[in-house]
Formats: sequence, structure tokens, C-alpha cells
Amino acid sequence: MVMQCPVYPVRQSIFAPPPSPARKSSQPGILLDPNDKLEEEQLPGYSPEDFYPVKIGDVFQSRYQVAGKLAFGGHSTVWLCRDLEQHAYVTLKVYERDPSHARREKDVYKHLRNVESSHTGSMLVRRAMDDFQISSAGYAHSYQCFVHPPLAMSLCELRTRTIDGVLPEDLLKSTLIHLLLALDFLHTEAKIVHTSMIFLILIVKPRTLLEFPIDPISDIQEDNVLLSVEDESILVDFEEAESSSPGPRKVVGDRVIYSSRDLGMPKVHGRPILSDFSEARFSSSLGKQWEDVQPFVYRAPEVILRMPWNEKIDIWNIGALAWDLFEKKRLFYVRDSYRNVSDSHHLAGMIAIMGAPPKEMLRNSDYAMKFFDSDGNWIGTAEIPSISMEKLEDNLRDTEQSLFLCFMRKMLQWQPEGRASAKELLADPWLKST
Repeated sequence: MVMQCPVYPVRQSIFAPPPSPARKSSQPGILLDPNDKLEEEQLPGYSPEDFYPVKIGDVFQSRYQVAGKLAFGGHSTVWLCRDLEQHAYVTLKVYERDPSHARREKDVYKHLRNVESSHTGSMLVRRAMDDFQISSAGYAHSYQCFVHPPLAMSLCELRTRTIDGVLPEDLLKSTLIHLLLALDFLHTEAKIVHTSMIFLILIVKPRTLLEFPIDPISDIQEDNVLLSVEDESILVDFEEAESSSPGPRKVVGDRVIYSSRDLGMPKVHGRPILSDFSEARFSSSLGKQWEDVQPFVYRAPEVILRMPWNEKIDIWNIGALAWDLFEKKRLFYVRDSYRNVSDSHHLAGMIAIMGAPPKEMLRNSDYAMKFFDSDGNWIGTAEIPSISMEKLEDNLRDTEQSLFLCFMRKMLQWQPEGRASAKELLADPWLKST
């Protein structure tokens, strides 16, 4: 007779360590002038009731204790927390009260849970560990929260620390391979269009998430590619630093606005994970109606021209992002001489790089008539610059440069159907070369 051992969940419930006790909140930090706007207060249209008043030391769900502020964004604040039950660090993203972005992201996470796949890219797409809603005393609003494990420095920080201020070719290739795998999974199996490609994270173990503030017309989108580490020392250091030497903050009534604290330099970097689905769309929901998406600097031609779009805007986004990570000069500029966002300047730059758009494409856009005549000739207010990818590319020579530019042109095409798919790009000679 063979005796059966107790099933694992029973053993786990008996021998698992008890939850950690909540730690005392940090000592008051440097108090700033309450009249000076700090962090999320500087966002256009900011209102105090839009953001939940998170305080360091708060415990949510009787489980997640806030250790410090990592970042803020246009629609959320992000905090490093200790999971008292699992004895681990997590990242808590607290959305603003208008839940449209939160609802969209929650729908995507729910959908992804139901997608069974052996696709490698499925492991390179962020999932939420937990989600819940919280309410604020004094406000009749609820705020959506997502829990993810935490990350380190951004790829932009890493790039600026290099001698030439650009991402090395081998690291760029590795990053693009992982992102294209994630996109191939999203496009072919999950049927999701990311639309923004600006929240990207890097991971080794454990899986992690950190999000940095986003200006929708920012010129530094690689701030949203984050790097992970093998150990948690930078997280421990972060918590200890916030406890022993609290960062600057301001107090307005019963609300505290904190300055974000940087995590330390990681010793080991990991692979990219595609994250933030607050602007994602399901392919099945896309119709013939145009919808404004993407950060201004990364908008695909069909988005600028107010035409219906599909998953190929993600391919355009990857191309523009790849150039910005690797080159010292931006490929497209979206502002005029007065620093105002200008579709005319953006389109003029595209003409310089890709030539004139096909007439049949322009015929499908009423908005295009503002920039092109009936014969497809340019009539926009901006001059077409005398540039080309060959003139702007300054890192490679001869065959390597030709291969790289060929790779770029597979993504940077006027018409969506002319752009390569993620799967096709993964087989590209430049990307596969070592």
C-alpha cells in the first residue's frame, strides 16, 4: 500500500511564513513650498480629486504597503510597494479617477488571460498580477489599481551613458527581436493593436514593471524602455533610502505630493517586455472610422492623415523607435519654428525620407487636401527638407549601413500594406546578423 503525500496547497498553507508586519512610515522629508507645483500637479488640467492621495506607508488590500514613489504619468502615479503576503516587492499603478484608460487596460489583461498560446512572444507581453479599486474619503470616486513586479533604469538612461550617446548595435538588435516577437503574438494570436509602443520594459527575473512620466508629444520616448536586474538590491536600497532620508514632498491639507525617487543602476540588464495597454485596441473593434492614437512624434502616416488604421501602425512605431535609439538625429520632427506641433512639418519630413505618398492613398483622406493638391503635389506650409536616411545615418558603413536602411524601409512605408509584418521583420538579414 502506497501512502499519498498531502497535496501541495495544504503543505504550503501549513509551512508558508506568515505575512510580514507593516513597517512604520518614513520620517517627514524636506517640505517644499505648497504654492509650487510638483510632479503630477504640473500636468495640464490637473485637479487634486483626479489623483488618489497615496501616502508612503499606506497599506492597500491589507497586503501592499507603499515604500516610495517611482513615477507619475499623464493618467497615473506609480509606487514601489512591499507585498506583505508574498514577502516581495511589487509596483502599484494607481490610475486617475477618469477610468477610460484603466478600463481599456483591464479589458486587455482579461483578454490575455484567456489566450492560450505557446508563442514565444506571449512571454514578452506584460500581465497584471492583481487589480482592485480604491476609494478616497471626501471624494465620491473610485480609482483603478494594477499590481506588477518592479524594474530599474530606462533604456534612455542607459543610452545617454554610452560614449556616443546611442544604443550599441547588438543591444538594439536584441531589443528589436524581443519587441517584434511580442508584436507578432499580439497581432496574430491575441488580435491586439498596441497603438503607442511607448511603454516598454526589460526583464530577467522576477517579472517586473515600472512606468515613467509621458508627455504625449515628448521627444524622448525611449524613457519607456526599462531595464531589469538579477537581484533586488536596488529595490532594497530604494526602500532604505526613502526610510532613512525621505525625499522632498509638499503638503496641501491632508494630501501629500511626493517627488519621485530614482532606482539605482542595475548590474545586469534583461529582455524587453511590451507593456501598458491603456491605448490598445482589439482588432475586431477597428472599423472604417479614424481614431487619433500614438504619440505625436511616432504617428504613422494614416494616423496623421486621419484615415482608418490597423496593426501596421505598430510596425511604423517600431521603425521610428529603432531609429531614435540608434541615431544621434531624429528622423522626423513634429514641430514648427515656434515649437508648435505641426502636421505639415511632419509630413514634409516623411516626403523627404520616403518620397511622395501614393495618389490613391491621398484620395482616401479629406484631410490630405490641406497638404496636397488633386495631383498629389505638396502644398503644405512647411518646406520639404533636403535630408535622406543615407545622410542622417551615421553609425554604420557600406554593407552594414545598406542592410540597416533596408530593414528600416520595410517598416517606414506610406501605405500600411507595404510594411512588413513582425514575423517578416524577424527574418530580416540585418536583424539576424551578428
